Amino acid sequence: TVLALEDSRILLTKIKARSEHLTEFDAARVSIETYLRGITCYGAGDTATQCFACHNVSYYMEENNIEIESHPWEPFVPANARVLVMGTFPPQPKRWAMDFYYPNRTNDFWPMMGLIFFGDREALRLPGTKDFDVVAIKRLLNEKGIALNDTGRRVRRLMGNASDKFLEIVEPVPLYDVLALMPLCKAVATTGEKAAGVIAEITSTPLPKMGEHVIATDGLDIWRMPSTSRAFPMKLEAKAEYYARLFRSVGIL
Repeated sequence: TVLALEDSRILLTKIKARSEHLTEFDAARVSIETYLRGITCYGAGDTATQCFACHNVSYYMEENNIEIESHPWEPFVPANARVLVMGTFPPQPKRWAMDFYYPNRTNDFWPMMGLIFFGDREALRLPGTKDFDVVAIKRLLNEKGIALNDTGRRVRRLMGNASDKFLEIVEPVPLYDVLALMPLCKAVATTGEKAAGVIAEITSTPLPKMGEHVIATDGLDIWRMPSTSRAFPMKLEAKAEYYARLFRSVGIL
């Protein structure tokens, strides 16, 4: 650990010196800093109470003016909601195909939902386009009792993109406040590893394996589902099988 810290310190010093001109070093710098945040702080930083990793994460955010973003949407809560599906945080607005959850045209969530409930991956797109039909989507969610929200309430994008790997959760969702809006809901499902980790921390439960679930002490049924990001290496049909099992378990399929 000490060797890794020292090697990383040298590399980061070199990166910092050149970062004003070579932005391609940003990914390496954030990767190293993310790793270092898991290392025990031995007071190796610029002050007695600040480790090198903590110092450089702060430096990176200050120097690159990384803003804190607030979630753009309220929870979507059907009156008969029986399951709350939670991602991490929406992509930047420039990637939206609609002003609603899972807005990215290349995300598998809505094609997957079309496949599960209509047998057609294109069922929730506007005819002849790649855009999603938000009216049809909300109708489906209301009919089936599927609520939506994300696990990040306020975040920083360390790399300026939608990748969970470089997303810092500044403030998590107030989960139990959201659940209080839906008295029939006894299940939460997360769409990916980072979202699953946030919910596990909030509920003090172990992280389930993908496709499995755990029961919190208050009876909340917590599922960890595959990521619907196109970057996640799983065919759409396989993702649909996982989510169909979830929906059958809560009685909406």
